[in-house]
Amino acid sequence: MVSTFRRYLTRHMNALRVAQWGMPAAPPGGPVIVYSNHPAWWDAAVYIVAADRFFPAYESYAPIDAEMLKQYGIFGRIGAFGVDLHTPRGAANFLKTSREILASPRRSLWITAQGRFSDVRERPLGLKPGVARLIELAPDCTVLPLAIEYGFWLERGAEAFMAFGAPMQGRDLLALARPARLEHLEADLTRTLDRLSADVQSRDPDRFRAVLEGRAGIGGVYDGWRRLSAALRGRTFDPSHEGHA
Repeated sequence: MVSTFRRYLTRHMNALRVAQWGMPAAPPGGPVIVYSNHPAWWDAAVYIVAADRFFPAYESYAPIDAEMLKQYGIFGRIGAFGVDLHTPRGAANFLKTSREILASPRRSLWITAQGRFSDVRERPLGLKPGVARLIELAPDCTVLPLAIEYGFWLERGAEAFMAFGAPMQGRDLLALARPARLEHLEADLTRTLDRLSADVQSRDPDRFRAVLEGRAGIGGVYDGWRRLSAALRGRTFDPSHEGHA
């Protein structure tokens, strides 16, 4: 099933890149909570590929709007669980399910902590309070901020970018009252986002590692002409925007 999303990403995106400094550290033990911003529909696919790439030994889960899960049932087969985002009962069910998931030391929970689609430049991030409460369910957890951004560089397809921030231990965060804990989580994610954005703006691929890469070039008649032109000149055809015909 993960391979389906890998193919889907490479078919529609030029690449999925992780910042050189943003590789996740190996958790010392216990469950993992990954919380991120929520810039686009693509975040779910990024979660799936990233979980498989960086946490292959963990069973990964993620809450998703219950109505969206009805529309995209495939997510339910790979660890997504429906949440009613608009009622107190929905919030209680989310915490109940999360407690069951985090009871195992070899599980990870991935949360779009803003709870809504938000522009990557929006400040403050406005994280939902639930992300601070999750830590109370698993004091031995490791908490990781994850910054996600999308943009266009030189190719037709978009680029997806990601970076993990420094890991935090659940017991350390529990020393803070909930409001201060939420503020701390938001500040760490904001710093990670700002640093990632600086790398994205540089347009320097050397600042990143490619997790996935799609097909470069435009395709169709234009690339066909470039391929022929390269052959007539005795050159190897490079379909990327920077390649020479």
